[in-house]
Amino acid sequence: MEGSKIIKPWKLNSHRTLVFINASIIDPVEGQLIPNATVRISNGQITSVETNSTPSNASEEVIDLNGKYLCPGLIDCHVHIAVVPGEVDLRAYKDMTERKSLLRQPYVLKTMLSRGFTSIRDCGGASLAVKEAVEEGVLPGPRLFIAGFALSQTGGHGDMRGSHDEQFCCGGAISGISRIVDGAAECYKYAREELRQGADFIKIMGGGGVSSPTDRIEHVQFSDEEIKAIVTVAKNAGTYVTSHSYTPQAIQQAINLGVRGIEHGNLIDLETAKMMAEKGCFLTPTLIVHVMSKQMNFLPADGAAKNDEVLEKGLRAMKMAVDAGVTVCFGTDLLGPMHFAQSKEFSVRSQVLTAVQILRSATVNAARLLMQEERLGQVKQGFAADLLVLDKNPLEDITVLDRVEENVLGVIKDGRVMTSRWEKLTVDA
Repeated sequence: MEGSKIIKPWKLNSHRTLVFINASIIDPVEGQLIPNATVRISNGQITSVETNSTPSNASEEVIDLNGKYLCPGLIDCHVHIAVVPGEVDLRAYKDMTERKSLLRQPYVLKTMLSRGFTSIRDCGGASLAVKEAVEEGVLPGPRLFIAGFALSQTGGHGDMRGSHDEQFCCGGAISGISRIVDGAAECYKYAREELRQGADFIKIMGGGGVSSPTDRIEHVQFSDEEIKAIVTVAKNAGTYVTSHSYTPQAIQQAINLGVRGIEHGNLIDLETAKMMAEKGCFLTPTLIVHVMSKQMNFLPADGAAKNDEVLEKGLRAMKMAVDAGVTVCFGTDLLGPMHFAQSKEFSVRSQVLTAVQILRSATVNAARLLMQEERLGQVKQGFAADLLVLDKNPLEDITVLDRVEENVLGVIKDGRVMTSRWEKLTVDA
């Protein structure tokens, strides 16, 4: 047996070389089809994309995609894989242990991949160990970009203690998927600590939230000095900060201090949207979480009231941002039992955005946010072979991506067929 296989027996087998012929490629940049294409993938990469060509090597494994569509793998820019299914509402998660979460996370990852999400950005809770397990082939799942623990002030969106909880929370303490930090010194220290432990970017709780028990949506959280400290640490390490922010006040504070991304943004106004566009700041709305929280009665009464407020205004805010020229990305933010609804974000967004706008948010825009625009988000030579074989054209109807079992015939990640609902595609792993 190969030596590396003894040391790491889960090591994946060598990549197959696959050639897709008669493919209709979905091009999210131009918002059009590239018909009659031949796409070769080898060693996890797209090695060539040609039109009107035929296989030149009789030994090549050829798959005829006549009548099918080849789409870039999808990217969800706001997930929480550590808040796993298994409990009925948010209150039950106070008793969720790290071990229970870790044992359930493989299920979350595998099902995300099967829906066509070949990359995900975890905005609080995912560990380097899980990321590496996916990279090495121990667990099937999307490629992970992680924040480690999100950073929150005391009493902020990441502080899950109730008002009657008198337990003192010292600097850097873990609370759910967040770490509590106060003052510039702690912000410097624990931002660096997250990067040391493998974070790809830093997530801050820059404003009030729906699920947190002791703040209000309109609260602005962290001082200018604290955010400056965190942004300095991220920039020095060649990465960026993204902020949980709903209101214009919280968003403007964050982007004026160098924060690169805004999560949610449901209460944004036109002035703030224009500021974001001018500064090249990314927005990742997460609308399906509000829909599902209401439908499933997931939140306690105070959280449900806050959820109603942001749910009502979220679609309008997203449309305003797109019209103002903000680069909008795809995100879901689903928690606990709601993960199954990940693909429903496409249908929710289709109420106000065009199919190509939505597809860009889950491919090329998302790749730019991840700083992976030269590797992910397109069917293009030299890019990672993250591909979907689709039965219908999402440029005509984006909701085909919501009907996964019918329309997502195959999911290819890193050149391997990970999921197949079509007899012509053989699963690798």
